[in-house]
Amino acid sequence: MKKPNFLAAVLVAPLASAQIALAQTAPAPTASGHAEHLLADDHSWNGTLYDHYPTTRPMLSMIKLTIPAHSALPWHVHPYPNAGYVLEGTLTIEDRQSGKKRTFHQGEAFAESVNDVHRGVTGDGQTVLLLTYAGSPGKPTSVPLPGQQKEY
Repeated sequence: MKKPNFLAAVLVAPLASAQIALAQTAPAPTASGHAEHLLADDHSWNGTLYDHYPTTRPMLSMIKLTIPAHSALPWHVHPYPNAGYVLEGTLTIEDRQSGKKRTFHQGEAFAESVNDVHRGVTGDGQTVLLLTYAGSPGKPTSVPLPGQQKEY
């Protein structure tokens, strides 16, 4: 009695393998993705207009930055337009010259300032940011003020 079952298994196994191979090689159907536009600005969070892009070859970069709770980043400037998205926690951005402050929460996007001295301050929990820069190859995306440590 065991021979017919064995024979059936020998005959059916290649057929099942062929069906799996066909399913794996079938082209994926075409579908549009769902876009949730998080940010579209021509100015930074503090109202400063972006005036130009670098004239050199562009380089996009993206950084996931984790900042401990109850801490402040060093004072710094960004020479290029950039945008941030709060993955976790809160971030209060402070503009040194004007004193303006604005707090961004998990799930919010923000347009960073260019050449304005600022820093980010976290709340009760760690803050995790996704930062995207439109810079130039070989140039820093964040520049600390003299005497300050690097932002990252």
